[in-house]
This record gives sequence, C-alpha cells and structure tokens, in this order.
Amino acid sequence: MTHLLRAGTALIALLGLSGLAEAHTGVHLMAADGFAAGFVHPFSGLDHLLAMVAVGLWAWSLGGAARWIVPASFVALLACGAVLGASGISLPAVEPMIALSVIALGVLVALSVRVPTLAAAAAVALFGLFHGFAHGAEMPALAQPLAYGAGFVVATALLHGIGLALGATLPRFAPAPSLRLAGGAIAATGVALALPL
Repeated sequence: MTHLLRAGTALIALLGLSGLAEAHTGVHLMAADGFAAGFVHPFSGLDHLLAMVAVGLWAWSLGGAARWIVPASFVALLACGAVLGASGISLPAVEPMIALSVIALGVLVALSVRVPTLAAAAAVALFGLFHGFAHGAEMPALAQPLAYGAGFVVATALLHGIGLALGATLPRFAPAPSLRLAGGAIAATGVALALPL
C-alpha cells in the first residue's frame, strides 16, 4: 500500500508540473534558452506529458524489444519533427494530431492492444513527428538549437521511462486492470483536451 501511495503521489506531482496547460505551436512558455527551456517544454503541456508517458506504458505492455524500440522510435522522429518546426516548414494538423496521439495511445494501453514491434514503432514515430514539430516551432528565438533540442529529447526519454516504470510497478501494487484504467484515463483526458479544437 505504501508503494501505491508513493506511485500515486509521484504521478500527481508529475501532472502538476504540466500546469494543466496545453502546448500550442507559436506560444513561448519561458524566456530562458538552451537545455533548461527544452527540458521544461514537454512538461508544459498535459497533451505532451500524457502521450509520452503512454508510449512507455504501451511499450511495457508489448514487452521484449518493444520496451526500447518503441520509445526510441518516438524520440527519433521527435528530433526530426523539431528540425522541421524550427526551420519554419509547414506541417498540417499539428494540434489535432497531438490530441489524437493522446487519445490513441490511451486507447492502445486501455485495450492492451498487441501488434508487432515494428508496427508499434511506426505508429508512435508518426506521433513523435508531430510532437517534435510543436517543440521545434516553440523554440525561443534566442535559444541555442542543439541545447534546446537536447533538453526536450532528455525530458521525453525521461517521460517514456516513467511510463515504463509505471507499467512495471502498477500491476504489482494496484488492482489487476490498473494499466488498462490508466490508459482509459489518458484517452479520456485526450478527448477533453481535443474538445476545444
């Protein structure tokens, strides 16, 4: 029970870091530049935060090599998308795709969907491209691009790791369908975030 309480407290604290704000392209959330600004960015929007944790949760449920291939594919396309966003290239439907990623990843976790590792990696990579585009487009004008990029890549990997850790620990200290409930909560939050769109 103590472990469950600690995990719940950590999750609440993590969600609190997001400020319950949705990250939107064109909005600069802090004046700082470099690594710190990049690191904070994925925590600045509940949509980014939940999608990245959900990637870890789903990767954990898939098991085996998917536990590192799936998050790595998200991070790889995140970096590519950031380059596109920072360069001013247009990418259609960024915000709807980010909202869709939260819903879809939540549903995949909630339904414990099992697909081949490469299919899962391709799906999350597509979402990573759009999340990365938003990160790149929101880079502060005076930011050092490599340091800023390194910041949000590290933060993204950390959030995937949190998802993997929750995937490993929730079933041990919570009711059996805890991962499915977490996925359902993520999907429902994604729907709520998408409503204003």
